[in-house]
Amino acid sequence: MTKVLLSLHGFHSSPASLKAQQMAVYLTKHHPEITFICPQLPCLPEQMWHLIESIFDTHKDDDIAIVGSSLGGYLATKVADIYKTRIIVVNPAVTPYLLLQIYAGEQTHPYTGQKYLIDDNYMAELKALDVKNVSLTAHCWVLLQQGDEVLDYQQALHKYQGCKITCETGGDHSFVEFERFIPDIIKFLFYF
Repeated sequence: MTKVLLSLHGFHSSPASLKAQQMAVYLTKHHPEITFICPQLPCLPEQMWHLIESIFDTHKDDDIAIVGSSLGGYLATKVADIYKTRIIVVNPAVTPYLLLQIYAGEQTHPYTGQKYLIDDNYMAELKALDVKNVSLTAHCWVLLQQGDEVLDYQQALHKYQGCKITCETGGDHSFVEFERFIPDIIKFLFYF
């Protein structure tokens, strides 16, 4: 059984994000036994979910864990609910179907150049992925920074109560100095 770490990036981000790059470098150096997958997520929520399902289909006999940031944390929470896997969520979006309303209309993804529409259908697809109550709280570690300028960290404190939570003062939405946590993240996900 192969160990697989699936990294899910945030809204309008990419596999080139700093956290994904830091994780890839660390795993190559210290844990070559772990396969790192960080796909470019499609623009539409339903397509995001289909991609995640296809990865789980491909790796159905493997030990998969997830690191999700922002919107990726929202998706990771759904993954944990369905697939009962261990997750790390970093400054997770709690209600992206409300937050992203300010982006209503035509969008162009800054990394892929793809044009798409954020409309009622988009929000409905996003809301369909919501998890009301986080189950398996022992399998979830939440990393928050109170200086997050995009999300209200208190929403995550409320949603993920009962989970392992690290909440730091300062920082920002990117989660400053994420690399400090990588060794402990790998232990939490695979070597508990």
